[in-house]
Amino acid sequence: MPKLTIDHIPVEVPPGTSVLEAAKTAGIWIPHFCYHPALGSVGACRLCAVKLLDGPVKGIQMSCMLPAQDGMVVSTTDPEALKMRSLVIEWLMMNHPHDCPVCDEGGECLLQDYTVAGGHGIRRFEGKKRTHVNQDLGPHIQHEMNRCIQCYRCVRFYQEYAGGSDFGVMGSARRVYYGRFQEGTLESPFSGNLVDICPTGVFTDKTARFRARYWDYEMAPSVCPHCSLGCNTVPAARYRELLKTMARENPAVNGHFICDRGRFSNAAVNDPARPRVPLVDGEEVSWAAALDATMLRIEEFMELYGPGRLALIGSPRLPLEGGVLLARLAGLIGTEYLCYFAGRDEGERVAAAVSLLADGRTASMADVRKADCVVILESDLRDEGPMMLLAVRQAWRSGAPVFLVGKHAPLAQALAVSIEAIELSIIEEVPLAIFERAVVICGTRNNPPAATESLAHTDAKIAYLFPGPNAFGAGLLMKEHGAVALAEAVASGRVKGIIAVEADIPEALLAGVPFVVAADWLPTETVRRAQIVLPTAAWVETDGTYVTFEGRAQRFRKVMASGLPIRGLPARYHASPDKPAPLHPPRVHRSVSPGGELRPAWRFVAELIERCGGDAVTEPFVGRWERLRGLDPEGEGVMLWEF
Repeated sequence: MPKLTIDHIPVEVPPGTSVLEAAKTAGIWIPHFCYHPALGSVGACRLCAVKLLDGPVKGIQMSCMLPAQDGMVVSTTDPEALKMRSLVIEWLMMNHPHDCPVCDEGGECLLQDYTVAGGHGIRRFEGKKRTHVNQDLGPHIQHEMNRCIQCYRCVRFYQEYAGGSDFGVMGSARRVYYGRFQEGTLESPFSGNLVDICPTGVFTDKTARFRARYWDYEMAPSVCPHCSLGCNTVPAARYRELLKTMARENPAVNGHFICDRGRFSNAAVNDPARPRVPLVDGEEVSWAAALDATMLRIEEFMELYGPGRLALIGSPRLPLEGGVLLARLAGLIGTEYLCYFAGRDEGERVAAAVSLLADGRTASMADVRKADCVVILESDLRDEGPMMLLAVRQAWRSGAPVFLVGKHAPLAQALAVSIEAIELSIIEEVPLAIFERAVVICGTRNNPPAATESLAHTDAKIAYLFPGPNAFGAGLLMKEHGAVALAEAVASGRVKGIIAVEADIPEALLAGVPFVVAADWLPTETVRRAQIVLPTAAWVETDGTYVTFEGRAQRFRKVMASGLPIRGLPARYHASPDKPAPLHPPRVHRSVSPGGELRPAWRFVAELIERCGGDAVTEPFVGRWERLRGLDPEGEGVMLWEF
């Protein structure tokens, strides 16, 4: 391993490590624009200049392009290196607009930081600045081409890393332009990463435009709830409104990026139509009154129909804490029907997949990126787990063949890779034995249990995509408690009442059930049909745990307080209901914010447990799940196989 000295600090790094990365291991930050850990080096920005004082190479060099070698003596503070970096900043600022006060990137802009750090504060250039015409790139991405510093990060990500073809670089010399041949919405399902990857304000989040500065945001480490992959995110909120979602690096899960679904699906959290106050027969009541009414009607239900006729329903999107306590409540009530899945087929597929993966054969997205062969078995990755598409593409870029078993040919276009489509009925026909790091990707939506059984006879690792952010956790609980699918319970004719906790129940299954209690934060059909509605907190309004498709338990943290966003408060929350709602908080003294009478789903279940005579629940982790207290507070997660 090469040994070198950087700013008088001895450093030893693996072969092939650049001087820039070697400096990071020693805690030394070398300014750079074009380099990115996921994209590598191109030496385009010339900002990472260092001075090599001794060794096989000497003089001013670009640290991102220079492999670390034995005997190198590197200085990042040499006057020549400092002068080089300051001049680079100055020529980049020659054409850069001085619009920091109105730029959404202000406060999180690398150019802004390096300009200050480099000491550039006086403009010597008196010529006319180069200007460009911006493009409309769709509803999500704002384009401000005049801020570009030609680092090529956007094109390298969009075309090379993500496989997009409708965005690129045009022109030459000082007329270089990054955009589309014609205006239009970006087609890649990963286009939102341009916002994170751009070191200046060329690409910003249009959905949060002019809403807040970086230092105004309420932020916390979180986990994306829109599929089972568990991508790590940082939601940003202000004034009880979720403004935007940013990617959070986790090498074992999503790497540096997230998909557009996870980035731009904030409308449901901010929706004024969300359940925000408890309802009993359509009338607004307090939480205590709603819980009292729930217990009273449960008692009446038991007298009318007898024990065992009430079903408790969870779902793959219910956090682990709520699912664990729901099983405990089922024991106290004495019901025969504890359900975590609505459809029988869905429950059987998840249970079969959990059993298959319990022997440690699960593949993470990092495993997929490093695979030497990928088989996609009857799965529409763009719908079931978009970031898995990106992982498959990285494997293909490294030379891994990709086989498609099934009918989802559009995957080849989405990936921009060469996929060999093979019409096979069983996975054994794919020649996996000749590969060392083969991965089979399949999903529960299209694959019957028989297909899952065929995977048991392969030696490849398996990435099984589930129908929700905590479907793996629900599958574990289903196996542990012998839970059944709701469709099966309703078909028996014995179910006459339902308590649904963040569960999406088809209207057909609700038709013959006279008693429904719904606790949810989405305005689902179950909520509309329920006699008692308890509003719960969304994932950004509480702490919780999701178990990803690979059995990795990840914590998400509370980002913002519950309540209606200040922007667009209904008039009924103001002192003068006859006037339109102004952009100002209501001048009314209250103990909670308007629409803030929300509680985590696990807290609602805990209240019922206590009212049924169970022990008080002061924390969400109970029983043998207490081992989850050891989770990384930053949400990187641990595996659950010891359970």
